[in-house]
Amino acid sequence: MKSVEEYFVPWVKGIPMYVSGHIDLAWKQPELHRMMSNENPNPPSKKVLEAIEKYAKIANRYPDQGFKVREKIAEINGLPGIENVMLGNGSSEVFDNIFRCLLEPGDEVIQHTPCFGIYKLRCNILGGKLVSVPMIYKDKQLLFDADAIIKAITPKTKIIVIANPNNPTGNFIDKKDFIKVAETGVPLISDEAYIEFAGLSKSNVDLVKKYKNVIITRTLSKCYGLAGLRFGYALGDKDVIAQISAALIPWNVGTISMWAALTAFEDTQALQERADFNNQQIEYYEQELKDIKGLDIYHSYGNYILFDGTDAGKTGKDALDFALKRGYIMRAQSPMYGRDGWFRITIGSADENKMAVKIIRDFFAQ
Repeated sequence: MKSVEEYFVPWVKGIPMYVSGHIDLAWKQPELHRMMSNENPNPPSKKVLEAIEKYAKIANRYPDQGFKVREKIAEINGLPGIENVMLGNGSSEVFDNIFRCLLEPGDEVIQHTPCFGIYKLRCNILGGKLVSVPMIYKDKQLLFDADAIIKAITPKTKIIVIANPNNPTGNFIDKKDFIKVAETGVPLISDEAYIEFAGLSKSNVDLVKKYKNVIITRTLSKCYGLAGLRFGYALGDKDVIAQISAALIPWNVGTISMWAALTAFEDTQALQERADFNNQQIEYYEQELKDIKGLDIYHSYGNYILFDGTDAGKTGKDALDFALKRGYIMRAQSPMYGRDGWFRITIGSADENKMAVKIIRDFFAQ
């Protein structure tokens, strides 16, 4: 008789469950300050909280297909209608759905690194091969390399994914370079999780009308501040969205999340306040820390900032350990480009940001 392990498909065997150790630590020790997961420090707006309470009272009912919220998303993005919008349980599920529709074992996914880890996770679980194309490190900047992405394409390439703005570097790819990649015809995902901080004018959503292979992904976890409600969506050509939507788990987005999301989209004032606060705090960090010799600060269009203390003789690991002793969880960034001083922080409340600045200054003053 076979052991149960023998029934697992080969490409799943040995893959561990994804664990966010830093998030688990934050929940176990709520006194610690969460400066690590690109969460929004501001709670949901009053209007969103009212919607949550209202629809919690009918949580005994199954949701519909999100007609109202999809209609609103299409309107915001200048797309014809709900047929251009797919909803997901966070953008993580959106990626999972897209990948499952396109990948067979052995197929390739091109990612531009450093980047968000979900692309690797969804590729591996499907038996795909991840092809990592590094950004260019030049003059203490991390730059997109469209030519290298195109050069990496093979007959097995099924997906190219570019985070825009990129996590963790915080910068945008130039539109003409994005178009150059789109013109290869390979399914191209523009991950716009943080787009609202800079504004939708920086989005590539207009390209879905011209390029059937372009798919935009977004989430309400960041600027909207609804990470715990798990709501994301994809935008694209109606035929592409229809095919990807066929793989959705029925009722994948709950009633409460759906109507809270609609309210968040309608509450434009709350969104603007969150974006303005974040961008002011980014500027605050840059001004307060710019005089630290040997510390490189990467300007961000997201709600996080990447630092490199290599030239100051400091390691990112030591920076994180120092911050944790002060009660602040910051985020690790693996050594790259022969440099080990990288670390990242998430924008917190005004008080948290003041303390984080003090912690960073104290660390580099050692």
